[in-house]
Amino acid sequence: MDQKNMSKIFQNEISHEILIRRTYPRDEDMRGYYFRDTTAIIHSYPFRRLKNKTQVFFTPKNDHICTRIEHVMHVATIAATICKALNLNADLAWAISLGHDLGHTPFGHVGEEIINDLVKYKGGFIHEVYSLRVVDHLVNYGKGLNLTYAVRDGIINHCGEKFERIMAPDFSEKDLSSINKRNRFPSTWEGVVVRMSDKIAYLGRDIEDAIHLKLVKQDEIPKRPLKLLGRTNSEIIDTLVKDLTDYSLQNGVIGFSEKIYTSVLELKDFNYSHIYSNKLLANYHAYFRRILSLLFEYLENLFQNYGLDAEKYSRENNLLSARFADFIMKMKSFYENTDGGYNNLVLDYIAGMTDDFAIDSIEEIMIPRRFAFEFEDLLMKKLP
Repeated sequence: MDQKNMSKIFQNEISHEILIRRTYPRDEDMRGYYFRDTTAIIHSYPFRRLKNKTQVFFTPKNDHICTRIEHVMHVATIAATICKALNLNADLAWAISLGHDLGHTPFGHVGEEIINDLVKYKGGFIHEVYSLRVVDHLVNYGKGLNLTYAVRDGIINHCGEKFERIMAPDFSEKDLSSINKRNRFPSTWEGVVVRMSDKIAYLGRDIEDAIHLKLVKQDEIPKRPLKLLGRTNSEIIDTLVKDLTDYSLQNGVIGFSEKIYTSVLELKDFNYSHIYSNKLLANYHAYFRRILSLLFEYLENLFQNYGLDAEKYSRENNLLSARFADFIMKMKSFYENTDGGYNNLVLDYIAGMTDDFAIDSIEEIMIPRRFAFEFEDLLMKKLP
């Protein structure tokens, strides 16, 4: 199919003015609207923290296992490739991809489940919805990144847990701040491509990591997906990207052929039964629940007792309390003038943590680093 006909098929039926609209106006530059969003995301603290957040496997000392930052880069390259094949805007796909998981908690999807349990009384926790909160408010001390509507829409509606065979955009202008469920589709073809690319990116990689960690063996993987999709992550990605682009060009909607889709579901079911529900991982999950539950309780009590009195937090004699107080002071204006109070304070602080910082914070509660240094000094003085 030629470029002219592709442009007619995959044309966003929502005005360009809506798609490029920002929360507050700014002078645009040579980067263009969406590539400017990409650079804003890359330079943000939440993006940098993704390198120390779990994708599926908590292995902080193993450089060969996929982290959250690698995952979003995989999604971005896959989405950009598909967009180029379909004559869509690759810059928009890049921006959505890099921002889609900024709301992920420490310890991956397990961390998300734990946080959801802790805040169910507030309506629960969904990382897609929270990712929009991050880019809209929690960056730059409450000011946000001021991203375009198209990127924000793609972020909140990316849902990688649902495995649709075909998908088309919901060409409507949404009140993104009112979305609190995984029940909407992106407003652009590029957003749909990212949503499909999210699944392509992790399906084979999770198996590859599980084999590397000896959680599963190659001969345990169902034979039909191996034959149709490939035996390695790169082969699986190649097969799925080619099938999706071919099907999309032939049918005018983003999707997989029925034969390939059947194998995708079979491979997904294998991942859920043999990897995500693996007993060895479950042992770590209980540990993560204790960490996040204790941190949540401790910080809630701190704020109830000390409120906005920054000096009182020093009485705890640990770095976690001091850092928490610093966060409160920096975000004070946002909570009071924009968020309507401090109900989400502890959630925001814990959800933004990396895996390592969450573990370090627990150690600070149990044996503060300051005390550990004092113990070491005392021991050294007693040595002959």
